Amino acid sequence: MNIRKLALSAIPLLSAFAFQAQAENIRIAIGHQSMCTDTYTAGIVVKELKLLEKHLPTTGKYADVTYKISWSDYSSGGPITNQMMANKLNFGVMGDYPLIVNGAKFQETDSLRTKYIAGTGYNLKGSGNAIVVPVDSDIYSIEQLKGKEVSVPVGSAAWGMLLKGMQDTGFSGKDYMLKNQSPAVGAANIAAGKIDAHADFCPWSELMEFRGTGRKIYDGSETGVPYLHGVVVREDFADKYPEVATAFVKAVYEAGDWIREDPIRAVDSIEKWTGVEKEVLYIYFSEGGHLTLDPTIKSEWVDALAFNHGVLVQEKSIPPLDFNEWITEEYVEAAYQDLGKDYQKEKASMVDAAIDNADRPMEIWHSREGISAHKTITEFLAAVEGFRKTGAKLNATYVYDKETGLKLFGKTAFYVKTKKGFSTFLRKPDADDFASKNSGMVFDYEAALASMGS
Repeated sequence: MNIRKLALSAIPLLSAFAFQAQAENIRIAIGHQSMCTDTYTAGIVVKELKLLEKHLPTTGKYADVTYKISWSDYSSGGPITNQMMANKLNFGVMGDYPLIVNGAKFQETDSLRTKYIAGTGYNLKGSGNAIVVPVDSDIYSIEQLKGKEVSVPVGSAAWGMLLKGMQDTGFSGKDYMLKNQSPAVGAANIAAGKIDAHADFCPWSELMEFRGTGRKIYDGSETGVPYLHGVVVREDFADKYPEVATAFVKAVYEAGDWIREDPIRAVDSIEKWTGVEKEVLYIYFSEGGHLTLDPTIKSEWVDALAFNHGVLVQEKSIPPLDFNEWITEEYVEAAYQDLGKDYQKEKASMVDAAIDNADRPMEIWHSREGISAHKTITEFLAAVEGFRKTGAKLNATYVYDKETGLKLFGKTAFYVKTKKGFSTFLRKPDADDFASKNSGMVFDYEAALASMGS
């Protein structure tokens, strides 16, 4: 055998091995929450549709890169921050208060930092968080929680809402007993009547309503502070791989488009991925739903986050947070430019449920025939009665709160009947007040349906 010829023939093979050894592996580790609806456009939807893989760069310095993507699921935002600080996660998706804690904790260190690079969704008036009591409780307002046991996932967006609501009510920490409970534990205790009230983030309150175990007494919209979620990334990762951070925002944008294109298809798929009932998801992702999917970073969001930081400063010890250093539009602007979208136009847009949902029709979700729309509450109630007489199975019904424009389950709303017809309300105190001022009568769902025949 010709030894020299054999050696020469091995050179290309050795070169290939050397090239492979030099090729870079980029680890992309993402912390998300499959049981938090406002994180889905940067979490479960991106994961299941493989939208990040679609947008990752593959040219230039990324031409021979191997991406290793991992997704870690958490019950709330706090643990995501801990894992990011340990450099086990590069990206985190979480709500407003956890985002603030994330930025502040990183800035408290000598060298570590995160960047807030995009939103996922919002509700302008703050809906998404809520306080729930057992369905047969005699508590109907936050004022009645004095001296009661209230649980919440401490460190979550709902925790921040609870602190703000209690502050607005004039309560200090001595006026109620606060317990730290995860969403699943809190929901189980509400169902068993083992806790007076539980505060939680989307979609847990609606899950308890839909399953018939809980009833809202306080909605996050009562704080008057926007409810929002967003994406943070470790600064060292984003500085090294800015195009990857931009790709992540592109995936967020496309996930929102996918939901808007066909909400029924979306909620059906997400139910399979998360176990959250599609009827609950619909209250968030349908037209007129709680969430507006929007990656832009509006000045109003910066103001809201700064305000929320003040709430935590007042109630708890939290480090300072330099918002100018923490928040950047660099990556979201680049994503919009690459996608051919008008960032400034979308940044300037705002959805206010009280205005946008004023004339939306009520809806009935028939198990076989799908969703039907009904212009007035009277027509809606008559249609429900008609379906019931045929023995039809109804998945859910939806109406709107007169005060806030929020979408509600028909079965949990309070109905006020006046000479002008019916109005629907989220909170019983609001319904009582409206009835008193308009010579009306307050009904629950079943009583409202029964009144149709009288």
